[in-house]
Amino acid sequence: MAKSKTKTVTKKLTSRSSSKQLDSVFIFKMALFLILGSQWLYIVNPTGDAQLPLPVGAVIGVVFATHEHFKIDRKIEYVILLLAMFIGFWLPMGITIVR
Repeated sequence: MAKSKTKTVTKKLTSRSSSKQLDSVFIFKMALFLILGSQWLYIVNPTGDAQLPLPVGAVIGVVFATHEHFKIDRKIEYVILLLAMFIGFWLPMGITIVR
């Protein structure tokens, strides 16, 4: 019985150590959420007097963030998406559709 207990303990330790995330993966994800959050879809009238901005990139980013494995990083990803969404609204980023 002693052998089976040590095997289960070593299996638990190896599964915990494999769940760590590299710094480069974290930086890549933050850059991805920054780019996604800043993408807007602007629907403009032909006269140009009215427009409808839609935060399409932020919606896609929230979908990606909800499927995140690490729950602590999810809060940071939401903050990055929100900041990028406000920056992308004021800067000319995204796609403009004239109907």
